[in-house]
Amino acid sequence: MSVREDDSGGEDGSRTSSDLRKPFLHTGSWYRMAAMGSRQSSLMDKLSSSAAVIRDSAVSVVLCTLIVALGPVQFGFTCGFSSPTQEDIIRDLGLTLSEFSVFGSLANVGAMVGAIASGQIAEYIGRKGSLMIASIPNIIGWLAVSFAKDSSFLYLGRLLEGFGVGVISYVVPVYIAEIAPQNMRGVLGSVNQLSVTIGVLIAYLLGLFVQWRVLAVLGILPCLILIPGLFFIPESPRWLAKMGMMEDFETSLQVLRGFDTDITVELNEIKRSVASSSRRTAIRFSDLKKRRYKVPLMIGTGLLVLQLLSGMNAILFYSSNIFKAAGLSSSNIATCGIGVIQVVATGVTTWLMDKAGRRLLLIISSSGMTVSLLLVSVAFYLKDVTSEDSKFYSVLSMLSLVGLVALVISFCLGLGAIPWIIMSEILPPNIKSLGGSVATLANWLTSWATTMTANLLLSWSNGGTFTIYTIVSAFTVVFVVLCVPETKGRTLEEIQWSFR
Repeated sequence: MSVREDDSGGEDGSRTSSDLRKPFLHTGSWYRMAAMGSRQSSLMDKLSSSAAVIRDSAVSVVLCTLIVALGPVQFGFTCGFSSPTQEDIIRDLGLTLSEFSVFGSLANVGAMVGAIASGQIAEYIGRKGSLMIASIPNIIGWLAVSFAKDSSFLYLGRLLEGFGVGVISYVVPVYIAEIAPQNMRGVLGSVNQLSVTIGVLIAYLLGLFVQWRVLAVLGILPCLILIPGLFFIPESPRWLAKMGMMEDFETSLQVLRGFDTDITVELNEIKRSVASSSRRTAIRFSDLKKRRYKVPLMIGTGLLVLQLLSGMNAILFYSSNIFKAAGLSSSNIATCGIGVIQVVATGVTTWLMDKAGRRLLLIISSSGMTVSLLLVSVAFYLKDVTSEDSKFYSVLSMLSLVGLVALVISFCLGLGAIPWIIMSEILPPNIKSLGGSVATLANWLTSWATTMTANLLLSWSNGGTFTIYTIVSAFTVVFVVLCVPETKGRTLEEIQWSFR
């Protein structure tokens, strides 16, 4: 079995590919006109506007990132929807706890299908076209949930939402990594996870005030804004180069770096990388055993699996119930508080990403999660043998709450955002579609397993559930220390060459 990759090794030999493979959403003629105009500017104009060049470059890349970040907002809204609506949906539609658990986990099933398709969709119609495709089932899915009269429409809508989210979860970090300059790639890449946390928080907050059907209708807004926004941003220059569309590639890169910026060095580096990766026309699953493919795929997939085996999805999907078990009467308000903490902590990570580095933040994050999960599990074990009337029981409730807050902060400081960034950085171009689909599928399969089992595990034993998550988190520390390289301050081409 193999995945076909086009040979776009040279500009002259790629014109046929260029004619056959056009992006689903074209860069747009106004970019080309602006770029051509900028090339005719005088040297004096370039020198006098150096400050504006830097500003224009940053604004261009940041604007593109903010537009595609609407996709992860949709992702987060989907994750957060089930927490504030659980009791109302169960009551209104007469569902059992197991049936609602199926509803919560079906987003992951749909996302697995989306993950399988995401690499090939992004490869054949481009990053922007993929986000357009992903937006449509999301919108239909939310409408199906909103008008559901029984579990069948509820489940169908959740599956459609999941498919869209599965594509988004792969395409957005890849697009951001491919458009960002190396000194901003960490900061911009972490916007993906920041947007997810914002989406979760919006679902939590709106869930306090609006009925669940109205909340489902509001879920279509991120994609409704994203679709027109895609027409105003350029396609990934690396994808355009790989497809042999060299004129569009140069124009897109010029727009992203600023119209007066000299892009010659980066242009040639990307061309060399594309030429090297395109010498082989087919990638087979057997080829993934080679070190240059096996190691980055193992690291990317391992991080994305361990990210979810630590139990964060259980907290995101069923936070209200977990806080009730911890002894809090106002669990929905506490859930919103967790959402705010997520956003703030992820914002701090965004600022630290290109300063502290990916590897150090991952070690700090997974170590903090291990300690926090251990504290929560011990607190729950002791609560099981303590009278609810004693003062010690109240102290244990507070300790479990502190542990949960510390867990969320630790997760957001590294393990929330960085696995997606590293996956998008380390996979070579010629296996990115296959390897990215495998890694994303593994992530969503793990997400489905943890979401499906969370309620059942918590009903079995709160302390036992968090003990399992503690063991996984401790293993994550070891995995990061032994296997994960530092990618800060290196170009994508340098990172990928290091595995050869």
